[in-house]
Amino acid sequence: MAAVCLTPMMRSSASQKFPSAKEQQPVDKSPHPATNSSDPTGKIRCAMRGRQCVRRDSNIPETEEDDEQYIFHRLLLFVHPPPCRSNIPSNTMANVADTRLYDILGVSPSATENELKKAYRKLAKEYHPDKNPNAGDKFKEISFAYDVLTNPEKKELYDRYGEQGLREGGGGGPGMDDIFSHIFGGGLFGFMGGQAGRSRNGGRRRGEDMVHPLKVSLDDLYNGKTTKLQLSKNVLCSSCNGQGGKTGAVQKCTACRGRGMRIMIRQLAPGMVQQMQSVCTDCNGEGEVINEKDRCKKCEGKKVVKEVKILEVHVDKGMRHGQKITFGGEADQAPGVEPGDIVLVLQEKDHETFRREGNDLSMTHKIGLVEALCGFQFMLKHLDGRQIVIKYPAGKVIEPGSVRVVRGEGMPQYRNPFEKGDLFIKFDVQFPENNWISPEKLVELEDMLPSRSEPPIIAGETEEVDLQDYDASQGSSSGGRREAYNDSSDDESGHHGQGVQCAHQ
Repeated sequence: MAAVCLTPMMRSSASQKFPSAKEQQPVDKSPHPATNSSDPTGKIRCAMRGRQCVRRDSNIPETEEDDEQYIFHRLLLFVHPPPCRSNIPSNTMANVADTRLYDILGVSPSATENELKKAYRKLAKEYHPDKNPNAGDKFKEISFAYDVLTNPEKKELYDRYGEQGLREGGGGGPGMDDIFSHIFGGGLFGFMGGQAGRSRNGGRRRGEDMVHPLKVSLDDLYNGKTTKLQLSKNVLCSSCNGQGGKTGAVQKCTACRGRGMRIMIRQLAPGMVQQMQSVCTDCNGEGEVINEKDRCKKCEGKKVVKEVKILEVHVDKGMRHGQKITFGGEADQAPGVEPGDIVLVLQEKDHETFRREGNDLSMTHKIGLVEALCGFQFMLKHLDGRQIVIKYPAGKVIEPGSVRVVRGEGMPQYRNPFEKGDLFIKFDVQFPENNWISPEKLVELEDMLPSRSEPPIIAGETEEVDLQDYDASQGSSSGGRREAYNDSSDDESGHHGQGVQCAHQ
């Protein structure tokens, strides 16, 4: 005798929907439009036992509300299938796909909950890390096995599909409330008439922020600046108040039931379903449709129109590259959506003289050899237009590449502009060209400069070489000379084989 499973909806009204055996009429098993094409007889499979559950004509939805109730109960069958009652003895149901977790606890697959508890307590005392520090992994295995085998849903998955079923159908997927929030626009409790779904999603959805770069000079960041920025954004149509047409013209899309998405749910395994969705092509994802004749003439049914917005932007002293200036709620508007923000991101342009490093400024200044030896002074135009005189006394030498600092002439601090960083100056000493002085003057110059260091004493056989100018861009010519040397040696010795190779260490 075949077993027949009743869905939760069937059970709730079994006395009304199913007549007695004497009164029962022949069942029309013609396929319903909502029936899957692969199930033309109107039968569905019980997810737990694999038997056929007959779907009566009385379950066919007649209204939209009935349709949602029908989908609701069908999904409940997928996620939490009801057990099928049959005459099969209970001891034959103990066949399992994997017994490893039972073996860890040392029990049989038919063990009761009390037997599982006793086995767990015994093993936990033996392998607890406080008592057995080296058995941490074993204790984790014991705890995992106990957690699975004492959870009815996990145990059912494990008995049918083993540990692979736990990994694929475990708690990593979306929960019941998440699935229903996509299907019915709210949580499971919101669908059933409770308050949980509305309280969770009660606020308006927030729109996206509009992010724009704003190029500024180092002078702007030093002195501060106020500028005007023109942007184009969407605003609600004033003619139709963001409705897209006259009152009553906007209708909910029947294809997607106003959700903007068409959703399909497919069962992968008991307790695990897959949700697939796509944008509704009838309403282009809007969830609403408006007849052509009823559309607003100004916005053409789009509910929003373009508007030019002029923002007054204040760049404060000391602001930095990458810092953001935010205008709250000034982004695109949309019906039922809280506007996002307009965010301006500062982009600092390069300066011809100064370079910023935090609150400090740095620059490079060229001086001649006489200035490096005898002192100097020069004028520097600062970022605020001031002409500052920088002096260095005679008798103090500036070495090539050395750095000096001017305190308090760096960048102003953000929101504390009277405090400033420092100005660092790196000196590039320019030496004179070759033969810039006559031999006679050179002797006089040498007498004025510090005396030479004592030359080394040359003893024994030596070889004098020339020190030449070198241009790094031309590379070394040693390779060519080595090849010429090898060719010459080969010619003289009469051998034409491989030349002597230099070993590189």
